[in-house]
This record gives sequence, structure tokens and C-alpha cells, in this order.
Amino acid sequence: MKTRALTRTNDVMIPSVFDDFLRPWNEWFDGGSYIGRTLTIPSVNIVENKDDFKLSFAVPGMKKSDFKIDVTGNLLTISSEKEEKKEEKEENYSREEYNYSSFTRSFTLPEEVNKEKIDATYVDGVLKLVLPKKEEAKKLTVNKHITVK
Repeated sequence: MKTRALTRTNDVMIPSVFDDFLRPWNEWFDGGSYIGRTLTIPSVNIVENKDDFKLSFAVPGMKKSDFKIDVTGNLLTISSEKEEKKEEKEENYSREEYNYSSFTRSFTLPEEVNKEKIDATYVDGVLKLVLPKKEEAKKLTVNKHITVK
């Protein structure tokens, strides 16, 4: 018996947003070597301001207690493990579902980050970290115009 793999088409009628949304499922059916990876490693945005660095992770469906955030030396590690079990028993059948997901993201912190004052919040599916800069680093930020001779 021959099975057919589902494939994604780049039809002009389907916007690229749908391609991105369907990517994890298409990788599963295409037999990619990173099955499920797109689902479990959250994207991160990093913004540097004068006073701090801001990191934002898209991690919907989690709880605050699901996250583990550690600083070891100059290494910031954000990780999560989530396990769900659902069991349903009826007279003629029983069904048990099990889901486990995890991720780990690590970043080397610049020397100017004040590790003692790192703050994290989780609201509406977005984990936000604020990494304040040390006072000395803020003072070193000087704007200067250099004339070419």
C-alpha cells in the first residue's frame, strides 16, 4: 500500500502567513529530520535600549510556573517543560492522551548587564525579560561625531 505525503504549495491565493502557520504540520508529513522542532523552540526578539536589553519570547499556552530562568556566570538560560495527560473512559472504550513539550534557550550576557536586577513577566502568551545595564555602562554611552581627515 502506497502512502501519499501532504505537501505545501506556494499558490498565489494562499498568503505566506498560512505557510508559516502550516509549516510544523508539513514538516511532520514531509518526514523532516526535525519533527516538531518548530513547535517547541520559541522565537525571541531582542532589543537594546540605552538602559537595558529586552527579550520577548512567544510561548502561548504556558503558565508562569512552567518556566525556569537561571543565570550561571555570563550564561542566561530560559527553559520550560510541560506535561499533559488526559484520560477518558467509557463503557466500550478508553482513551488516553499524553503530550510532553520542552525547550531551552541560552544566551551569553554582555558584561554591562546587571545580573542581580534581571526581571521576567509572562502575560498573554509572551514571556518578557528586562536585563538592565549597569550604571557604568549607561554612562559610557557617548555619541560623538568623528570627522574624516
